[in-house]
Amino acid sequence: MGKYKYLANHIALFSVSNFVSKILVFLLVPFYTNILSTADYGIADVMQTTLLLLVPALTVNMGEAALRFGIDQEKKRGEILRIGMKYVLRATLIILLPAGIASVFLPPYLMLLFALLFFTNSIYEFMILYLQGCEQVKLVVAGSVFSTIVLIGSNLLFLLVFRIGLTGYLLSQILSYGFSLLLMLYLGKRFLPEIFSLRSLRGSGQAEEKAFEQELLAYGKPMILYSTGAWVNNAADRYFVLLLCGAAANGLYGIAYKIPSVLTVFQRIFAQAWQMSATKSRDEEKSEEFYSEMYNIYLTFMLLGCSFLILIVKPLSQFMFRKDFFEAWRYVPPLLISVVFGAMTGFLGSICLAYKDSKAMGIATGIGAAVNVILNACLIPVLSAMGAAVATAVSYAVMYGMAFLFAGRYVRLQVKPLRDLPAFFLLLLQAAAMLLFKEGERLPALLSGVCFLLLVLLYFPFVKEILQKLRTSLFRGRAD
Repeated sequence: MGKYKYLANHIALFSVSNFVSKILVFLLVPFYTNILSTADYGIADVMQTTLLLLVPALTVNMGEAALRFGIDQEKKRGEILRIGMKYVLRATLIILLPAGIASVFLPPYLMLLFALLFFTNSIYEFMILYLQGCEQVKLVVAGSVFSTIVLIGSNLLFLLVFRIGLTGYLLSQILSYGFSLLLMLYLGKRFLPEIFSLRSLRGSGQAEEKAFEQELLAYGKPMILYSTGAWVNNAADRYFVLLLCGAAANGLYGIAYKIPSVLTVFQRIFAQAWQMSATKSRDEEKSEEFYSEMYNIYLTFMLLGCSFLILIVKPLSQFMFRKDFFEAWRYVPPLLISVVFGAMTGFLGSICLAYKDSKAMGIATGIGAAVNVILNACLIPVLSAMGAAVATAVSYAVMYGMAFLFAGRYVRLQVKPLRDLPAFFLLLLQAAAMLLFKEGERLPALLSGVCFLLLVLLYFPFVKEILQKLRTSLFRGRAD
């Protein structure tokens, strides 16, 4: 039961972090849609989306390498911190040149804010992953929660009191990353003095450390294709929508992602804990059984969560989206389905990464990205922003299929195709029902509800079995 307890403990900790940060930020959406215009939100969304591409690529995925190697190479954690910070700072210097050139054509203050956003975000993301690799999840939670507190406070100050719109929105992001980073450095020095001391931060320059740096790079470089492919699937559609449909349409499309972010919260909680467990459990007895059970549990709850959100998408959108933003609800169902496929791709990818196979996931995401770009180019001129949402869902489905094949090289998962394939069909039918019928008809909501109930009935025996096992283990734990 050790590996289950290890996973459960980290899920509990990451739940605190993600619920506090993501849910509170989620509740700010009505505030943003009241204060910001669709064009301003579209510009901010593109800037943040660009960071998702540049940070992992320019830092050579040193954060991911720090997470993977930090877990099973405890004695080299000091070296990992030194090497990682070197590449993060180098990436910041690299970004200054294109930001300066872009300031000739774009407002200089926006380019300055973007450079500051890159600097704070890249160090923050590296430190989050590095501390996770050191198995200091409590410090990660503290940093994430503090970042949210600063974000909310500064948003209220800049947007509500000073009313500086887009500039205030971006400044809030910078301050949240910066202050959270300072807190994590302080806590790291306190709880990991052997790593964060000035002596340990000085590199030895020895051949052994150089060889270890090359090992980290050998892991991180193939993941550039992985992170770039993931970015394309997450973000390229925003650029297509911006270019072909305009900033206002991109603002609507960007805000539509806020409802799928509810499901992403649960996905992220599990993914953060699972990546650590997949690595720790790789060589343990019955690891294949453990991987299979977690796969089936994860897929069950992602499918049911997605179906429920599709069912309530319109009333939820009425609560969240103000003024002209309400029409964004139409893009939500296919984006929710893409979250399910993306979550399962991440699960399977963690198995490959546990075996240090970063190339496999690079190939899977690269193929998915190519599909995404082709479909965006074909569908957006015909279906407008809805074409981007459909392209994203299809590309993630392709990625999921590829990841399943690659993970099969290392683990033979015990799946239930006679249960899962009809479930995916019901999910697609439910999404289509919400989108294809005219406004005001009752049939879409009725058909959506029927699909949700069928999914619940399909997975009810498995959910009941999980709950019985959980209850048995709890009573056994008390007896012990």
